[in-house]
Amino acid sequence: MRIIRDTLYLDPADRGAAAAIGNFDGVHLGHRAVIDAARGAATQLGAPLGLMTFEPHPRQLFAADAPPFRLMNAEARANELAKQGVEKLYEVPFNAALVALSPREFAQTVIHDRLGLAHVVIGADFCFGKDRAGNAADLQRYGAEMGFGVTVAPMVALEGGRVSSTAIRTALSDGKPRDAAAMLGHWHRIVGEVIRGDQRGRELGYPTANMSIEGLHPPKFGVYAVRVDIAKGPHAGRYDGAASIGVRPMFNGEVPNCETFIFDFKGDLYGQHISVALVDYLRPELKFDGLPALIDQMDADCTKAREILSHV
Repeated sequence: MRIIRDTLYLDPADRGAAAAIGNFDGVHLGHRAVIDAARGAATQLGAPLGLMTFEPHPRQLFAADAPPFRLMNAEARANELAKQGVEKLYEVPFNAALVALSPREFAQTVIHDRLGLAHVVIGADFCFGKDRAGNAADLQRYGAEMGFGVTVAPMVALEGGRVSSTAIRTALSDGKPRDAAAMLGHWHRIVGEVIRGDQRGRELGYPTANMSIEGLHPPKFGVYAVRVDIAKGPHAGRYDGAASIGVRPMFNGEVPNCETFIFDFKGDLYGQHISVALVDYLRPELKFDGLPALIDQMDADCTKAREILSHV
């Protein structure tokens, strides 16, 4: 998949795609329906399958002081979109200049002039342009005028309600990663670089791969059974493990992170990028009377995680 961040000066070879448009935070089943519709249009036109999204997420500009909300960072989203067969990912810079464009200017300047898209697919609730004044019907009208096709994909619902990033955030906040996975169509993943921690886990016999969750919607703090993917390097592969997400109350931590103990693994992962999939919630964060009690609980957590993962 080719990631295109300079959308002002596009290579002619990157024009003419049939592209889904949206934020695609989580790449959930509703998003995949939009992508599938774009795939159908691309096949009909003999065009590349593209996807146009925004970076940073618009909410980061409009609600800069709001709590972290993203389900995925840009790296994780790109990884999942590549799995969906997207060939060209247009990460349009979301800034004041873009926000100032009227709906017609957005269609003309961004979709037609800069990206030269042959066909676009949007969700039924898609809004665009200054003050989000443009809707799906407006884009269909502009497309007819400017020469690009527009398909409006229907909303996707499961038993219990509509699939949405908001509903997925709620499931994760409630410690229900399986409910989130049902809406996502895949396990919710924390993706990023392994950073150096205080190495207490190593001293306890449980060395962990530590990752920042800064900017991401935090799942319910606690311990999870997880699947870990290492994409590159001598240790590339898929592993089972147990992860603790939170502030480490035993050690008076303040900044939440994700610490993953990878079963049956030996090696140095510092600086490498890994993907940690949350499979099941085991228990909340706890503060123990001492290190022996903590180690006993970690033993029990890992035994339970192994049992759960053996059936997944």
